[in-house]
Amino acid sequence: MFTKRLREPVIRGEVTCSVRIWRSARVKAGGRYPLGAGYIEVTSVREITLADVTPDLARRSGFLGVVDLLKVAKHGPGERVFLVEFAYHAA
Repeated sequence: MFTKRLREPVIRGEVTCSVRIWRSARVKAGGRYPLGAGYIEVTSVREITLADVTPDLARRSGFLGVVDLLKVAKHGPGERVFLVEFAYHAA
């Protein structure tokens, strides 16, 4: 679900959102997804545009900037951009 370098910052609560480029949303609000010894609970999923992906949003997502984020965000042939917000819960 997350690139290796983001797993620890997510578990520490430093990263609480993710930008993903998919054909359709792959997660849903309220969904729980395992990570480490706990899980991520998705608090919201909304479609945004590439123009909404700002340097600030990229940094909040755990990346150095927009280009760094976009290298990782695209999964397969998707073209729709989603902002996924979440909270990590320890087991």
